[in-house]
Amino acid sequence: MPNLKEVRNRITSVNSTKQITSAMKMVSAAKLRRAQDAVVQMRPYAEKLQEILSNVSASLDLSEGVFSAPREVKNVLIVAITSNRGLCGAFNNNVLKNVNKLIADDYKGKNVKVLGLGKKSFEFYGRTGQHVSTPGLSEKPYEIFDKLTFQNASNIAQVIMDEYLAFNFDEVVLVYNSFKNAASQIIKTEQFLPMVPAEGNSTSNVDYIFEPTKEEIISGLLPKSLKLQLFKGLLDSFAAEHGARMTAMHKATDNASELLKNLKLSYNKARQAAITNEILEIVGGAEALKN
Repeated sequence: MPNLKEVRNRITSVNSTKQITSAMKMVSAAKLRRAQDAVVQMRPYAEKLQEILSNVSASLDLSEGVFSAPREVKNVLIVAITSNRGLCGAFNNNVLKNVNKLIADDYKGKNVKVLGLGKKSFEFYGRTGQHVSTPGLSEKPYEIFDKLTFQNASNIAQVIMDEYLAFNFDEVVLVYNSFKNAASQIIKTEQFLPMVPAEGNSTSNVDYIFEPTKEEIISGLLPKSLKLQLFKGLLDSFAAEHGARMTAMHKATDNASELLKNLKLSYNKARQAAITNEILEIVGGAEALKN
């Protein structure tokens, strides 16, 4: 039978943990709402920009562009987007596993570097010596999540594009959690550079008037589209993080409630057994005095 004091201490400890997880769940729910609104508001613009880019580039050979020309892949950069904090279930581990799988399978034998946008991936690949270090990047690139704006995302995207144009990397890939709903996140692996040619252009009958030339418009749209692609990945990951944390904290709170129920039952049984033993001792002593 467990000691009553030990059970009481465990009940106090689990109850404190339950209050913390419940509070974290509510905080994540509030942050998730704002992050979800940001993703939903940005998607129509991203989709329209991609539609215009597809229509305008229908008559151009994008394989000759600086951001879309195919290369022999020798040096690869993987942008691993994770969170800065834990307590969000398998959110970060899923990204790290996918990145490691890419390195071991798809890019086996190639020179692979990882850019960790998120403290968890930054520290993990920093320990393995695979984290990329470039002059244009901050020493702590994961701090972008402290103030997630399009301008900050554009700065990082510009550094990546500059490294690509300098032939330091032949291919750039994004790996992140895409937000589906509060309880579900989908791991996505997207090719960032070189840009994949748009599909389905023949279905569009939109007639545009170009000013200046079509080529100049394309050269301006491609960098903007790349910056938007990175910003979208960051927003998706940010919303997915809070969804994952809210779900994890909800499960933790439920588990704490179940554990409290079992501990209180054990406490009551131990307490009842102690009372029964005391009664038996009293009765036994009374009988002995009587005899």
